Amino acid sequence: MLAIIDAAGWPIWPIIAASIIALGIIGERLWTLRTNSVAPKGLLDQVVAEYRSKGVSQEMLDRLSTGSMLGRIFAAGLRNEKSPREVMRESIEEAGRAAAHELGRYLPPLGTIASISPIMGLLGTVIGMIEIFGSQNPSGASPSQLAHGISIALYNTAFGLIVAIPSMIFYRHFRSRVDSLVVEMEQQAVKLVEMIHGDRQE
Repeated sequence: MLAIIDAAGWPIWPIIAASIIALGIIGERLWTLRTNSVAPKGLLDQVVAEYRSKGVSQEMLDRLSTGSMLGRIFAAGLRNEKSPREVMRESIEEAGRAAAHELGRYLPPLGTIASISPIMGLLGTVIGMIEIFGSQNPSGASPSQLAHGISIALYNTAFGLIVAIPSMIFYRHFRSRVDSLVVEMEQQAVKLVEMIHGDRQE
């Protein structure tokens, strides 16, 4: 591996740095966007059952606020459960916007890496071509310089694509995942408001 990096020349280092950042973002988002940490199944039923049996307590609000993102949204609404429907809905919408922003965190940098990695590989290709043409002299091309220029051109192109392809796949996967989670949380929050205000039984 070190031999390949050495053959690729200095243009490979920005691509390696981008790949490390992309791996970190992918790992962090895979962990953060788990269903149990965002919108646990059955949470709405648990909250409604506890509300109808015990009402709203500070312990309940604290538990919801620290449990999951959907729990935070529910807690924001339940803090205003005695307020009019519009006030409760506004508090839920504010918490929902904050949750949606947090879900999409780090995705723009991942999308940027997916977009610029092929360009960085192309830069390495251009530098390799410059090396090739620079090795030309009146007595002919130096084989070692020619080989070095070809290595820079090809390795950087390959590395750029290797970083870009999985980065783009995960970026689109995470974007779709975030959109789905936001829609699901919105639906659950609307159901909570309707149940609290007696417009919906289940």
